[in-house]
Amino acid sequence: MKPENKILACVDQSHYADHVADYAAWVATRMELPLEFLHILDRHPERSRHNTDHSGAIGFDAQQVLLEALSQEDAALSKQAREQGRVFLNRLRERAIAAGVKAPDVRQRHGELAETLEEQEDGVRMFILGRRGQAAETSQGDQHDLGRNVERVIRSLHRPILTITDTFKAPEQIMIAFDGGSMSRKGVELIAACPLFVGLPIHVITSGEVGKGLRQHLEWAKATLETAGFATHTALLAGEPESVIATQVKERNIDMLIMGAYTHSPWRSLLLGSKTNELLRAAKIPTLLLR
Repeated sequence: MKPENKILACVDQSHYADHVADYAAWVATRMELPLEFLHILDRHPERSRHNTDHSGAIGFDAQQVLLEALSQEDAALSKQAREQGRVFLNRLRERAIAAGVKAPDVRQRHGELAETLEEQEDGVRMFILGRRGQAAETSQGDQHDLGRNVERVIRSLHRPILTITDTFKAPEQIMIAFDGGSMSRKGVELIAACPLFVGLPIHVITSGEVGKGLRQHLEWAKATLETAGFATHTALLAGEPESVIATQVKERNIDMLIMGAYTHSPWRSLLLGSKTNELLRAAKIPTLLLR
């Protein structure tokens, strides 16, 4: 098994890729880890609308001729997609080098995004991807809608995943959405042990009732982070988590949120809704998701 030794940035050919690249460069330099950009190519590139109409093809060997022509067309489209992807990745590579990354790697793969990332997981310390992507370029919907692949990808992985929303801003204030559960405690321990957030103040925010032991959990989080050298601010506030987090992000000028993700099954989320999706939509800032 390969060691977890790289930052893997997943990019598509949209303007969101620049934002992903900038945050990936920030993470890789802060953690002093190698950076790789991964571009997934569709196995079945869409053919042009202006293709010749083959519906009337007749005659001996016509079917074989047609199949060969379509195969050649597929090969040409695939070659064109690879070349476009190569130019696109080289541009991101140069962007990362300009941001201070030494020798970032680039790679293209055919396949489905979630399955491809699962195959890479053993060698990855952190995944970075846009919360929206190429399909959102022409979308008329809410600009904070989640990309169609995001939830599926996050559920399929077990490494931390940084999801990016917009233009890069070097984080200065970090918040963890903390509920005292195993996943949020893991987040506190991750921050305490990781060089990524060294020197940055950490805000640990909990919503709920005082009588449920949350105060003690907050005291544990504060002690753990302060022992590791972090300036730590805690708060226990009444209200629904998504509302509390959104308000605190704005009031405290938070630049990055850390939280557990999809701790319930997809079936439960389908029936009752997903708190993770609600928090992601409410926060509207880069969010580090823990699984």
